[in-house]
Amino acid sequence: MTRAIPGAPLTYHVARLMTEPPGSSRDYAVEGVTIPLDDPDLRLADPIGGRVHLSRTNRGLIVRADLTTSLAGTCSRCLREIEIPLAVRIDDEVLPSIDLVTGQPLDVAAEPDVLRLNAHHELDLAPAVRDAISLAEPIAPLCEPDCPGLCPICGERLTGGPHDHPDDDGDPRLAALRGLRVDGAPETG
Repeated sequence: MTRAIPGAPLTYHVARLMTEPPGSSRDYAVEGVTIPLDDPDLRLADPIGGRVHLSRTNRGLIVRADLTTSLAGTCSRCLREIEIPLAVRIDDEVLPSIDLVTGQPLDVAAEPDVLRLNAHHELDLAPAVRDAISLAEPIAPLCEPDCPGLCPICGERLTGGPHDHPDDDGDPRLAALRGLRVDGAPETG
C-alpha cells in the first residue's frame, strides 16, 4: 500500500500505482491535516479529515476525495464568531509529467489545466484542497438559519429575547424622516 509522504500533508508517492494495470486503486485516510490557505481572511478552525481514493486509468489516475473541515468565521448578520463546517469533494484526473519508462518529460502543453504528478511521481493534493475549500466558503455565513441580526438602533444582538426602545431613542439626525409618508399614509416609528 502506498503511503502519504511524512511531513508533506496530502502528498502521495504513486510511482508503484502508476506501474499497475488500469483499475488498480489505493485508499488513504486523512486525519488531522492542516494546510495554509491562500486567502489571508480564511483560517481553518478544525483540521482536515476524510478519505482519498486513487484509481489507475490508462492515462494516469482518477482522484476522489471526500474531506471535511471547518473555517473560523463571523456570522454575517450578528457578527458573532462562528465555525463554518465544510464538506468538500474532489473528483479529478491526474496525469504524469514524466514518462515512467523513459524518465523523459512529457508534453504538458496540450492539457495545461490538468492536475499533474511531479517529477518524483508524487501527487500533491494540497493545492486542489485549498481551491475546493475556497470555493466552498459560504458568501454570507450564519450562526443559525434564522439569525435575526443586530438591532439597528443600539447594535445589540436581537437573539437575546425582547428588545424594545422608546420612541425618543432614535438618532436625532433622522427625526425628519419620521414625518415622511408612503402612499399617503403616515409612517409609524
